[in-house]
Amino acid sequence: MKESVGNPLRLQSVNHISLICRSVEESMDFYQNVLGFYPIRRPGSFDFDGAWLFGYGIGIHLLEAENPEKLPKKNKINPKDNHISFQCESMGAVEKKLKEMEIDYVRATVEEGGIQVDQLFFHDPDGFMIEICNCDSLPVIPLAGEVARSCSLVNLEKMQNQQQIQKMVHQL
Repeated sequence: MKESVGNPLRLQSVNHISLICRSVEESMDFYQNVLGFYPIRRPGSFDFDGAWLFGYGIGIHLLEAENPEKLPKKNKINPKDNHISFQCESMGAVEKKLKEMEIDYVRATVEEGGIQVDQLFFHDPDGFMIEICNCDSLPVIPLAGEVARSCSLVNLEKMQNQQQIQKMVHQL
């Protein structure tokens, strides 16, 4: 395996994801009213239908398909499919809301080192997979050479404090 060279492109963050959709209006409704994104200004120079939304530090760019009838339709919810994942405050509240909105979903659980992560998977109107999880409890552990990180900034600070304490204990 080739050794990592850090950040050769000097990347800073994820800016947006683009999704091709059958209906910009239907997709906007979903991303606003289910996931809580809000519409933002899109350059008027584009010569195709679309919309931009923003939330949680990331943009969603919706692009209307030229031939919507040719887009594949996904019916089965497969957690192993391409997806975007969102961290939530309460899995119970999310599941209750999905039931109220009559959105089909699949539950999954990942256990690692005594840590349990709950996941809910469902589709947007075009079959793109959405995951909602409580992943902040699962540390991001590099394969080699770096310190462990967390999926959330709150837990990252806690983990860094724990690592400092562990270093101090080992020095005693």
